[in-house]
Amino acid sequence: MSQATELAAAAGSTDPRVGLRAVRALRRLLERLEVVQVDNARRQGWSWQEIADTLEVSRQAVHKKHAGRPAVNSSWEA
Repeated sequence: MSQATELAAAAGSTDPRVGLRAVRALRRLLERLEVVQVDNARRQGWSWQEIADTLEVSRQAVHKKHAGRPAVNSSWEA
């Protein structure tokens, strides 16, 4: 079972401490995955608008969040 699958299962726990910790870990994982995929898209020539449309956010929001930060390794395994 993958870490993400285990965390998703734990997020449904009836124990709030277990569930909330899993939600926090999933949020961190999601943020790392977004960074990797935005960098991947930019390396492949995607515009900020294309990325924003795919993420269903505004171009300004994705640009503000990701422009100017250092690129990460193309592997999301950290």
